[in-house]
Amino acid sequence: MTGTFASLKDEHCYHDPLPHIPISSANRTVPWGEPSITFSNGTTCCSSLDQVRDGINAVDSQLLQLLSDRAAYVREATRFKSTYASVNVPSRDKQVIQGAVDAASSVHLPQIVAKKVYEAIINSSIIFEYCVVRPIFSHPHTEFPNAKK
Repeated sequence: MTGTFASLKDEHCYHDPLPHIPISSANRTVPWGEPSITFSNGTTCCSSLDQVRDGINAVDSQLLQLLSDRAAYVREATRFKSTYASVNVPSRDKQVIQGAVDAASSVHLPQIVAKKVYEAIINSSIIFEYCVVRPIFSHPHTEFPNAKK
């Protein structure tokens, strides 16, 4: 990300107020606030950075499986593409990205995170789709039209 922390706008973070972090020179075990993740059983997380990292690792494992599932659908979509040019549909790409941005607030995800993650997913999926169809259409180009590298 370019710019400085001062250039961040609230919409880059959340539409909710950001947490107030009191300035202190004291050495604190937990720098600010109380645990803010509440699970369905009523317990909260986290009381240590290790717990936070364990949670992130667990979510990352789930994300990898979901991305694998999505890639399988992307591969399946190629069966319905009749030409090399029909692989990338920019209007559909924009629709998917905007849908993620619009839904982000309802799951308390910063919209900028949804936008950037979905842009990366879409762009890498386009490249993957071209890789799948290239042998089918015997297209000589090695460049992938409209896909960011």
